[in-house]
Amino acid sequence: MKFYSRKLIKPGDLNANNTLFGGSLLKWIDEEAGIYAMTKLDTKKVVTKFISEINFVSSAKQGDVIEIGLEFQSIGRTSITFSCMVRNTFTKKVIISIDTIVFVRIDDNEKPLPHGKTKENLNLTKQDS
Repeated sequence: MKFYSRKLIKPGDLNANNTLFGGSLLKWIDEEAGIYAMTKLDTKKVVTKFISEINFVSSAKQGDVIEIGLEFQSIGRTSITFSCMVRNTFTKKVIISIDTIVFVRIDDNEKPLPHGKTKENLNLTKQDS
């Protein structure tokens, strides 16, 4: 799994328990995963199709630095699928894991559009695959 970005947990990211608000974390994951899908499919026209069960393993607190990791799983005719893990950058303790995130390439009418990619031409690094 390759860790693509880091976030500093700030006061505005906290819930009523003074831990990281899950909604903020899911927003960051969706954004990072969307960027990953765009770069692999060479298009800005992608949408989130599916996110599997989200496993909240532990929490983060103000001042923690977290990192978002993504790993390629498979490629479909219009889609790309990967998994995600978020962990504390310093302790490496897992905060959240998601087995499956699917993005689909769309046309101007928001209908699925074949992307023409295969695993062989995705420009995957060793850490991606």
